[in-house]
Amino acid sequence: MKDFEDHIGFIRIFAPKEFSFSENLKYLSRSTNECLFTIADNKIYRALPIEDVTPLVEISGETETIIHVRFFGNTTPDQKAVREKVAEYIQEWFDLKTNLLPFYELAETDPLLHQPVDNFYGLRVIGIPDLFEALAWGILGQQINLTYAYTLKRRLVEYFGRYKEWDGVRYWIFPEPGVIAKLSVEDLSNMRMTVKKSEYLIDVANLITNKELSKEKLMKIRDFKKAEKILVKIRGIGPWTANYVLMRCLHYPSAFPIDDVGLHNAIKLILDLEKKPSKKEILKLSSAWTGWESYGTFYLWRMLY
Repeated sequence: MKDFEDHIGFIRIFAPKEFSFSENLKYLSRSTNECLFTIADNKIYRALPIEDVTPLVEISGETETIIHVRFFGNTTPDQKAVREKVAEYIQEWFDLKTNLLPFYELAETDPLLHQPVDNFYGLRVIGIPDLFEALAWGILGQQINLTYAYTLKRRLVEYFGRYKEWDGVRYWIFPEPGVIAKLSVEDLSNMRMTVKKSEYLIDVANLITNKELSKEKLMKIRDFKKAEKILVKIRGIGPWTANYVLMRCLHYPSAFPIDDVGLHNAIKLILDLEKKPSKKEILKLSSAWTGWESYGTFYLWRMLY
């Protein structure tokens, strides 16, 4: 059976049995300040940045493993190729191509992972398919809490993004790097983020606009350490941001933001420790995760929501 079924007004995507639409929906519901999609009645509504069509989609769980995608708002794409790209975008967003069986097998006896996997079976590493969006989100989130990071993201999107409007609702698309590349630090001052973050954001936008950096180039490498080195050479991109992007955008299974405060708090919570673990202790605790560090991290983060 193919992995999706194509119709003119909707598509049906068939996920692996190690997938739970409801678990992923719960994760996506973690912030009330999300600006790139809305959730109502267990359905996700968003505009997708697919070519010039920018279709509006309603994403729901027909079953836990069948995703129903309905086009609405006079944006039903006539071209089959565009509908296929919508299916591919959603498959990438939910990381449906990854076989989670090996991860679940190692988690059964892992002191850190068995509880998160039991609690959130079927959860996937929810992706950020656009490289600029992933890098921008990583930069915005540096050294601030998640709540304020969402506020900065909303400001950036609503100041500089575009939207499709239907029935009085605006469905936003993350700003194009070409738009941000043309800005000055002063243009970003209303966002109330640091001057350094503004500079980093503009620098990254320029690298992508000038084709010095692209998702395609990073994906061709397929060597995690080489890809990490390329990213950390960019001003404002440290190991945490690089691993976050490699995890969320390129789905590198070995990406491991080991310095992440949330990861430390989750380990402290699960093991009922008096203080946060050291990096040496985390490396020891995660020694069996080789090739699954990104999923181990993501499931531990989920324990905090």
